Amino acid sequence: MNKVNIVCVGKIKEKFYTDAVNEYIKRMSRFAKVSVVELCERETPQKECDSILKALKGYVVALAVEGEKADSLSLAKKMRTLLDAGKELTFVIGSSCGLDARVKAAADWKLSFSDMTFPHQLMRVILCEQIYRAFMINAGSEYHK
Repeated sequence: MNKVNIVCVGKIKEKFYTDAVNEYIKRMSRFAKVSVVELCERETPQKECDSILKALKGYVVALAVEGEKADSLSLAKKMRTLLDAGKELTFVIGSSCGLDARVKAAADWKLSFSDMTFPHQLMRVILCEQIYRAFMINAGSEYHK
């Protein structure tokens, strides 16, 4: 079965974000084994770096504002190619302080969802929805209109 990991710094505090993430993970479960690794938030990205690097597996996608922008169809195509090749995917969301340069350097792909800044808790919801959307696109569903 496909494996998708979401490595994120910090815990979600609001129940509505947690509920949304859990709903998308439940929906994705028919396509992949999805795991979420929550790491402790520290004072700086440099202090968070080692724990993030230890959690990375397979093909690593770091969410970074300076990364490459992709639309949902491009993300779906890339995921299909990687998963069909047997790759495990790991998406990384930093804390509100961002990601250390060493984490970005360890990533296979730096992905930007926007030039805007989003709360990292909300970003987890957005990422889960886009991963689910990619699975639905690849399954030929009409979810993506």
